[in-house]
Amino acid sequence: MEIVPSKRIQSIGAYAFAEVDKEVEKLRQRGIDPVDFGVGDPTVPTPEIVREGAKEGIEKRKCSGYPSYIGSSEFREVICKWMKKRFNVSLDPATEVCSTLGSKESIFNFAEGFVNPGDHVIIPTPGYPPYARGTLFAEGIPFFIPLLPENNFLPDLKSIPKEICEKAKIMWINYPNSPSGVTASVDFLKEIVAFGKENDIIVVSDEAYIDIYFNEPPHSILEITTEGVVAVHSMSKRSAMTCYRIGWIAGDNRIVDIFKKVKTNIDSGTATFIQDGAIAGLNDEAHVKVMRDEYRVKRDLLVKALVSIGLPDCTPDATIYIWQKVPDGMTSLDFAIKLLEPDMAIVTTPGEWISDESYDGHNPGEGFIRFALVPSIAQTEEAAKRIRRLKL
Repeated sequence: MEIVPSKRIQSIGAYAFAEVDKEVEKLRQRGIDPVDFGVGDPTVPTPEIVREGAKEGIEKRKCSGYPSYIGSSEFREVICKWMKKRFNVSLDPATEVCSTLGSKESIFNFAEGFVNPGDHVIIPTPGYPPYARGTLFAEGIPFFIPLLPENNFLPDLKSIPKEICEKAKIMWINYPNSPSGVTASVDFLKEIVAFGKENDIIVVSDEAYIDIYFNEPPHSILEITTEGVVAVHSMSKRSAMTCYRIGWIAGDNRIVDIFKKVKTNIDSGTATFIQDGAIAGLNDEAHVKVMRDEYRVKRDLLVKALVSIGLPDCTPDATIYIWQKVPDGMTSLDFAIKLLEPDMAIVTTPGEWISDESYDGHNPGEGFIRFALVPSIAQTEEAAKRIRRLKL
């Protein structure tokens, strides 16, 4: 019997972060323990306050049965309290918030609720792969808009053709931005909201990194309006809960209601005791400050080392990433491979791997590599020492 993948699976390449894992495994098979800045998965322990909240929840929920698809009322109420305190945004926990299995689930499945075959979705590149993969699985057409340094990694809305705007159902934005580390001003968010309203396009703001910042706290799109927009949030980076798979989507009740219908037909709710852990995490800001401080130390160690060998200063304002311009005359892959050599053994992600060719035929990730600031401070110090020895 011939086993043939579906056309959807055939149409997509390998998942970039799975490719990074393969390179790490190759080094380990050679007896080399690399410093892995490849995949953005925090290596610090999930904070004790979160773990204790989940432990208590196991006993509290021992006869709870299946979890709610949309999240427990307690979790949704705490989300609303946190959104009010953090952004001064008032939300109805019954209609404007839905718990998710982390942000990836909501991002990938979102298009199923709004996209018909042939509809367009406007997607930033470089960007999180599920924006495009979810679009393709919903039989939509991605329209990739490049995030370029000359525009401070903001989309040039005027460059989007009118015919694309007429066909587009969704536009994704992501600020603080992965991988550039740029934050969005209130004026820019107002411009995005106006663009969506003018063109009848739902704006979805991926705000997974909104609590990992080094200067002023970033803004949520929901501070501008809750009409025609939703924000996607995650506990993965804020509270190092990547393993727990929990987050939420919030905003326009009409959009959230449609998303709930998609969700209840595709997956299940996050285990309620994990929601209890997330509640504990949202009720505590001290652990988030500790993580921000540690990321700042690691950011500064790497940036100084990279600048010392003649590379441009690419210090990010936020997120857990450094989007580093590579040396002149080298491609992203060239430089990433050079850092993988045994005397370096530093794993990064070539920018082209997490970027798609945009409408102008250019891959905007070419010429950059991404460092995910997830190794320990000691490992980052060691990597910085190795980088300072690098001859370009």
